[in-house]
Amino acid sequence: MPKFMAVHTLKKPTTRDEIGPESKAVKAHHTPDAYWIKSWLQLNEEGKITKIICEWDGKNAESVAKALKTSAPDLPVDGVYPMGEVHGESYR
Repeated sequence: MPKFMAVHTLKKPTTRDEIGPESKAVKAHHTPDAYWIKSWLQLNEEGKITKIICEWDGKNAESVAKALKTSAPDLPVDGVYPMGEVHGESYR
């Protein structure tokens, strides 16, 4: 299945506990067409989350966007983009 990244810029800095309900909702509402794999968190100086970049397996970008809208409608979505991966070890 193709990989996608969903980018979320939060309206205000937040903690993992505060974002927990949205995370649980997304995980609970996977479909055969869209499945959340993992996320990276951009933190501010206080250690609060300001941006989230999520890795998804998905049929297409629309399937991922629909899964997010259905499961966590209040979570802002900057966009859903096709994703590739490169490892630094490949360039030694």
